[in-house]
Amino acid sequence: MVKNIRSLGGLFGLLALSAVTLAGCTTPDLEPIPGSITYGGQPRTKLTKAPVGSIVPHRFTSGNSFVQETYVIEPDRSLKLIRRDYYDLPIDR
Repeated sequence: MVKNIRSLGGLFGLLALSAVTLAGCTTPDLEPIPGSITYGGQPRTKLTKAPVGSIVPHRFTSGNSFVQETYVIEPDRSLKLIRRDYYDLPIDR
C-alpha cells in the first residue's frame, strides 16, 4: 500500500512538472494566406458596430481545399486571426 502511494506521488510530481513546463509554451500567431481577410494588411473599414470580442467567420477556397477561418474583433477594432481549418474538396474526374 505504501509503495503504491509513493508511486502516485511520483506520478503527481511528474504531472506538475509537465504542467509548469507546458505553461511557458506559446503558439505562434497564424499568418494570413491569400484569401484571408487580413492578407495584405487590416481591412480599410473598421467594424464599429460589432462588440469587441465578437467572432467573425470567413470561408474561401485555396487550391483543392475549403478554408474556414475565425477572427475576433480586438479592442482597437482590428481583426485577429485565431483559427484556420482546412477541408479537402472532392476532385471530379
